[in-house]
Amino acid sequence: MMIKRHPWIIYVMLALATSSWGSAFIAGNYATRDFEPITVAFLRFFFAAIILIPIMLIKEKKHRRPKGKEWLLFVSLGLTGIALYNICFFIAAKEAPIVKSSLFIASNPVLIILLSALFLKEKITVRNIFGLCLALTGAAIIITEGQFIHVFRAGFQPIDIVLLVAVVCWALYSVLGKVALQRFSSLVSTTYAIVFGTIILFPFALAETSTSQIIHATPLTWASILHMSIVVSVISFIMYYQGIRTIGAAKASIFINLMPLSAVILAIFLLGEPLLPVHILGAIFVLSGVTYGTWTKRKKVTVAPEPSEKEANAI
Repeated sequence: MMIKRHPWIIYVMLALATSSWGSAFIAGNYATRDFEPITVAFLRFFFAAIILIPIMLIKEKKHRRPKGKEWLLFVSLGLTGIALYNICFFIAAKEAPIVKSSLFIASNPVLIILLSALFLKEKITVRNIFGLCLALTGAAIIITEGQFIHVFRAGFQPIDIVLLVAVVCWALYSVLGKVALQRFSSLVSTTYAIVFGTIILFPFALAETSTSQIIHATPLTWASILHMSIVVSVISFIMYYQGIRTIGAAKASIFINLMPLSAVILAIFLLGEPLLPVHILGAIFVLSGVTYGTWTKRKKVTVAPEPSEKEANAI
């Protein structure tokens, strides 16, 4: 109800959700120092599932159970957006430079827009495309610090395949999520996706994790995992799905470009990295692109003129 009265709230929610994902780069880097990538992914969503299931059961008492192919839809969401994407993400957090990882992830909106237009028949406007290009340019400036040539000179590496799989998985998750949201709420959709993703991850995490790793993991590692569970997964996933449901996957995906911006800001404050003029320039591009690409003109309401005295008498 509040969203209908104040549509700007959905844009704030999307901005907060995607900005929080920037913190996952730093938290993921900390967590993978004690655990392998699959284990980090499993623990992240295991704790998220523990939080989400009771919330769903309380707030969505009357929600209908999925039927037939709908179960397959949620399994697909768990496989693409929870299991595969996060395995690739945490492998990259451990093995790849954050510059390269961020650049790949920032390209997500391009694929989401293409898939949304192809499968969901979402209308893509020139404004959306131009806003996306502005935001993507800003993300690239922030990530590379303007040194585009050095990134290209690094050439293709095996980790690039992992990052490419991550981008494809998240795009599929966003598009499939739009289908799920036509039938279920954002809370129900997020909960089922996370539960199935956690189940898929469990046997792999069990095989690669030892008891000594769990015992000797540092408080920073557990804090990083809990942060990713509560803030990055539970809160942000629900807000992101609500955004997709309201304005569509294509337009919502433009906000993903806020992720590298928040990652850089957090690195400046938490890791003591310097704030460069090129960061500010990139931020201007990102914010301009997101604002322009998602701006919707308000429709003018035509007020009928008051009838004249002669017309009034005729009535």
